[in-house]
Amino acid sequence: MKRLSVVALLLALFVVPGVAQQKSPGALTPQIETILKSIKAADKGLLAVSEEDGRFLRVLVAMRNAKSVLEIGAASGYSGIWLGLGARESHGHVVSIEFDPPRAKEAADNIRKAGLTDVVRVIHGDAFAEIPKLQGTFDLVFLDAWKPDYKRFFDMVYPRLDPGGVFLAHNVVNKASEMEPFLKTIQTHPGLFTSVVSPGSEGMSVSYKLR
Repeated sequence: MKRLSVVALLLALFVVPGVAQQKSPGALTPQIETILKSIKAADKGLLAVSEEDGRFLRVLVAMRNAKSVLEIGAASGYSGIWLGLGARESHGHVVSIEFDPPRAKEAADNIRKAGLTDVVRVIHGDAFAEIPKLQGTFDLVFLDAWKPDYKRFFDMVYPRLDPGGVFLAHNVVNKASEMEPFLKTIQTHPGLFTSVVSPGSEGMSVSYKLR
């Protein structure tokens, strides 16, 4: 109960309706809400995060004041939209990588429809090949790709995660058996503080890189 109450408190910072939210750059407009609902309705493979997870991502990007956000596994752009809304608040930018060609195109189209192309860039390709091409470091990373690859992705990205940065991974509760090496790593890594939260039912690990 305590864990859920903390998540609820974080979400409340950005989802309480009113004038302040409507003036916010990262506000959930009726147009974007319609796009998000259409993505979920068409998501037969259940690839998109839950709405609760999406709202949580927006909160973390804004609270972290993240400037450089990396998403590994865009699917159809649902989580990318939430990350983009957070980036609007933080004046940051999101790079979202998707391996599957049709999904990458769909993600780019949905980001465009949401009016977020100024803060979210969708890349089609193999993330293992595309990440080394990106310049600079990251202050927030969201991983939602092929679960057995989580450890490899973490090993690749960790050196480029800024001190004080946050590494998030999805499905760490409902698909924990598919990523045991990754879970062991983030729970025992001397350079991280890690907790697991469940805004939705799938579970998300939140790892803070020590300074």
